[in-house]
Amino acid sequence: MDSRAALPLNLLGQRGSSFVEFSFLHNLSKLPMEFLWPKDELVSADKELMEPEVDLEGFFKGDEEETWKAAEMIKAACLNHGFFQVINHGVDLNLISAAHRQIDLFFSLPTTEKIRARRMPGSLSGYSGAHADRYSSKLPWKETLSFGYHENSSDPVVLDFFKITLGEDFVQTGMVYQKYCEAMKNLSLSIMELLAISLGVDRHHYKKFFQDGCSMMRCNFYPKCQEPDLALGTGPHSDPTSLTILHQDHVEGLQVFANNMWQTVKPRHGALVINIGDTFMALSNGVYKSCLHRAVVNKYEARKSLAFFLCPREDKVVTPPKDLVSREGKRIYPDFTWSDLLHYTQKYHRADNATLQNFIKWLLSSQSGKV
Repeated sequence: MDSRAALPLNLLGQRGSSFVEFSFLHNLSKLPMEFLWPKDELVSADKELMEPEVDLEGFFKGDEEETWKAAEMIKAACLNHGFFQVINHGVDLNLISAAHRQIDLFFSLPTTEKIRARRMPGSLSGYSGAHADRYSSKLPWKETLSFGYHENSSDPVVLDFFKITLGEDFVQTGMVYQKYCEAMKNLSLSIMELLAISLGVDRHHYKKFFQDGCSMMRCNFYPKCQEPDLALGTGPHSDPTSLTILHQDHVEGLQVFANNMWQTVKPRHGALVINIGDTFMALSNGVYKSCLHRAVVNKYEARKSLAFFLCPREDKVVTPPKDLVSREGKRIYPDFTWSDLLHYTQKYHRADNATLQNFIKWLLSSQSGKV
């Protein structure tokens, strides 16, 4: 009989301020029951996702033929599963490498040091071990460090985050991630221009919409796992945000559910993985898809990934372009703000494959006074 212990209370702590010490978990022969996932969510990947590799060099040079070629490749991916990879994206590969080196310094700290930056109740920024501050079951086998980025701020908000939470020893880390977020924001706006072209709307429409938006950066660390077939690094979900730009290290782990099967998104040197989120699905009037994806874990190697999430300004109304709606014939989703969706995902709903649909039901019910 397979008997498993629950996590000790001193590791879970009190809801809202809890953390998980992975150095303790590594010494256990079996995973605590909080980390076990249902069998139907642990189905193995069948093959590699053959998502397109979009070359952005011609777009950045102003070559219209190459721009249309890139837009058509993006369109094909977004009509199907919403995932593609970009190369010649303009982000310095040395900067990406530096970002990985710097975050290694943080995740190698003792837990007692990392929790100086722990995410506080109601905050999106900070350190979290297995998201135990939010959930009590199906815990992800990972540690995260999240922080916000606002381009129009007069202060270097990312640098300030590291200085304030971790001190002078992490000033260099803050400087690297300040530059990294700036580069990701610039790239995300370029991708928004290509998305607009691919949808046949004013090419600057989405770029303008996100110009003054907010963004979140999340650094993920997936430790080695003694029973990887029973756990997940990140459970199946679609991103509630607008656009995700991900850099994964050499260790495989990202998987996408497309064509009724799980498929692996293999790391490609120098490439960045792009995927559509729920908010952009609404901005495209449901034409483009926010796809179910997850991260699996590994018994022999730890894995890291860097995820940049683009979002509109919180009070901006999420509504698709009128000419796109007229072509489609009807509105698929009602207007909402990013702050509404963010509030819903933080307070009422754990992100899954039906986040947007459930949010819309909640929103309409709330507006009618039932919530």
